[in-house]
Amino acid sequence: MVLVRHFSLKLRKILLCDSLYIILLFLTIFYLLIYNLTFKLKSIYKIDDTNFILKIINYKIDGDKLSLTLNNNLIGTYYFKMESEKEDFLNNYSLNDTIKIKGTLTIPNNNTIPNTFNYKNYLYHKNIKYVLNIESFKKIKSNKNILYKIKNYFYKRINNMKYNNYMYAFILGDNTHINNDSYNNYKINGVTHLFALSGLHVSMFSSILLFILKKLKFNEKLSFIFSSIFLLFFSFIASFTPSILRAVIFFMLSNINKIYYFYIKPKNLLYTTFIILVLINANYIFNTGFILSFTITLFILLVNENIKIDKYSLLKISFFSFLSSFPIIINLSYEINLIGFINNIIFIPFVSSIVFPLSLICLLFNNLTFILNIFTNIMEFISKYSTSILNLTIYFPKINIFEIIVYYILVILIIKKYKKLIYILLLFLLVIYIKPYFNKNTYVYYLDVSQGDSSLIITKNNKTILIDTGGVINNKKEEWRKRNKDFNLMTSNIIPFFKSIGIKKIDYLIFTHGDSDHMGYSLDLINNFKVSEVIFNIGSFNNLESVLLEIIKSKDIKYNTNLEYLNIDNIKLQFLNTKEYDNENDNSNVIYFNYNNYKFLFMGDAGIEKEKDILEKYNLKDIDFLKVGHHGSNTSSSKYFIDKINPKYSLISVGKNNRYGHPNDNVLKNLKNSKIYRTDYNGTIKIELNNEFSIETFMP
Repeated sequence: MVLVRHFSLKLRKILLCDSLYIILLFLTIFYLLIYNLTFKLKSIYKIDDTNFILKIINYKIDGDKLSLTLNNNLIGTYYFKMESEKEDFLNNYSLNDTIKIKGTLTIPNNNTIPNTFNYKNYLYHKNIKYVLNIESFKKIKSNKNILYKIKNYFYKRINNMKYNNYMYAFILGDNTHINNDSYNNYKINGVTHLFALSGLHVSMFSSILLFILKKLKFNEKLSFIFSSIFLLFFSFIASFTPSILRAVIFFMLSNINKIYYFYIKPKNLLYTTFIILVLINANYIFNTGFILSFTITLFILLVNENIKIDKYSLLKISFFSFLSSFPIIINLSYEINLIGFINNIIFIPFVSSIVFPLSLICLLFNNLTFILNIFTNIMEFISKYSTSILNLTIYFPKINIFEIIVYYILVILIIKKYKKLIYILLLFLLVIYIKPYFNKNTYVYYLDVSQGDSSLIITKNNKTILIDTGGVINNKKEEWRKRNKDFNLMTSNIIPFFKSIGIKKIDYLIFTHGDSDHMGYSLDLINNFKVSEVIFNIGSFNNLESVLLEIIKSKDIKYNTNLEYLNIDNIKLQFLNTKEYDNENDNSNVIYFNYNNYKFLFMGDAGIEKEKDILEKYNLKDIDFLKVGHHGSNTSSSKYFIDKINPKYSLISVGKNNRYGHPNDNVLKNLKNSKIYRTDYNGTIKIELNNEFSIETFMP
């Protein structure tokens, strides 16, 4: 007995040693470094495999798109051909079912527009090497696992409920069902973290459980055991997301600490949680939810340790949570609402006291979902209203690792009583904010917009010119095919890229012509980003241009048509006008400029007839950078024209495996004396100009 007591005292003494946790933390970080240096992604499959027998780990259905998470580190995509096929899947397929799949494996692509989401890296850190494009599938064995039976029950129960979009978010951790406009409003307000399962939801869930168990007269230890089991099961239902696991393990360690009177500091418990999770899966370190969850929790603990508790404590904690997440949020979206921490004070109690508990109640009593719908509508209304009165959103350029380290050192010192350093922190952030203005180079980007055109020019004084936006033809879909989260290249990639390099607005938006693959994203751009002036080509307006013109007028944006030249900073754009033609392609704005004796030519979709007219009217020769006409179609880039202008570099904007067969083989032969870059092979092409030039590509 004496030995046991002696051991217990020794253990307590060891566990109270702060140095122990710091040493273990550094050893864990060293392990992470070694792991990532030596890790090699492997798969049991070969790229030419076509037949698979796999289990369904998770699934999401959005319109006609089925996304499957499968065992053996595969994810698959299938597109339903008929509505009945979609209904058949919902009725007859479940998690952990074994299915036979026929399909092809592909290697996921890198991001081809700089500073945007890298799908290949995302999958890499989930140990996924291949994406499975599913042609057909068939169930060969139903799930027999009791835990998955329960999970399937919840999935199907929520799916069959009315007003279930927030139920998916709060119970299953899937926020893709929330209306796109509503979610964007939450994003502007800086409260989207409330709709991704995290520590807040575990804290609310555990508080409800402990309250119920206390009322049932359970003692402290039994309450801890039952609540831990419930939370682990909740984690299973939510597919063990890293942020949920962090919260559940921290809850369990905190309760063990409390029950057995170890008196371990909360931040040391958090370090222990971090170590446990990294040992479970080292790739968690690359999960955004994991990073945000740990960072915010750590800084809340530091605030509680170092800042006096008073009536303003909630505001202080919200403010420092905002500061702690600042660099992470910036490098995710390159924008931030400066008063987002005030919005959190409004929304957190609303979610924690009303919406989340109601979601749990509706899970049991599905006829009450109309009440949940009333409160979520109120929440959406408040969010929409606050975007106009509580919105101080600024765009912020990408922050590098050195700047992030300096930032966090300053924030920690401020929390540790060095309050006057807040002015140094603000000055430091101001320098980062204006650093793009110190760059006096000129840049030309040929953006990868798939089967479309878009080129960005940035002058030495940060004037911005966008020639075309790219775009897709939006065909009408049957109602069941419509997706809640259709991918939009402009809002998802192009605008974030602009923000990441410090662009606050487009000074001149120039359209070569009115085809949708050249200006289809124009409405998304103008509705989501500031544009100062728009320039159209010669000729009458088509439907797309007419719709855009009405919006331009409503926003008081200047516009022009049929210009001859445009002086912008250190660049003079010359519009090579000839005459008005009877087709939109030949009416394209063809744009030429000479910068430091480097000659650029942008051909739009101008055809062979206009090429001849241009050569007759203008003295063009020895072009350095030719933006090839009409995506390399044989209707443009005649041998006569190419031989005359003699380009050194030919840049073709073209979609991978496009249905038009662009670029045409004859055109490639005509361009053979130049160095050819293609967006389908090379991704976005960046040209940096000063006295010399350099070319950088962002390959898929």
